[in-house]
Amino acid sequence: MLIARRADTRARADFATWKMMTKLNGSAALPPEAQEFLVSYKNLLAQMSEGEATEATIGAIYKAYYAEMGGAGTAPDVRPRQAEPAADNVTTFRRPEPKPKPKTNFFGTSAAGGTQNRPLPVALIFVCLVVVYAGIRLYWR
Repeated sequence: MLIARRADTRARADFATWKMMTKLNGSAALPPEAQEFLVSYKNLLAQMSEGEATEATIGAIYKAYYAEMGGAGTAPDVRPRQAEPAADNVTTFRRPEPKPKPKTNFFGTSAAGGTQNRPLPVALIFVCLVVVYAGIRLYWR
């Protein structure tokens, strides 16, 4: 079954590539096997709709690839799964409610008694640096 899935995937991808190359007038660069499949596709288009002709051609390419990849016997039927209708389960985005900050006193402790990490004010850090600088200057004199 693994070979069958690989062959089917490769057949679908190759056919889409070949079809695009013919639309871009590059079919002369395709290998002879691809050109043969495209000629049979054009013949099938005269007899049936585009979707049916595409599936029939992909089926022929799939069988050829299955045998080329070492598949034994006839190629099993590997059809793509029908897309199930998706249920609309999308929810709208709502911003979460902001968490209230606990009230703290001057020393950074909350009313419950726990300590809270509080950044030092910039002015306090600057004053400490000035004191350290002045202390070092006075020490070296």
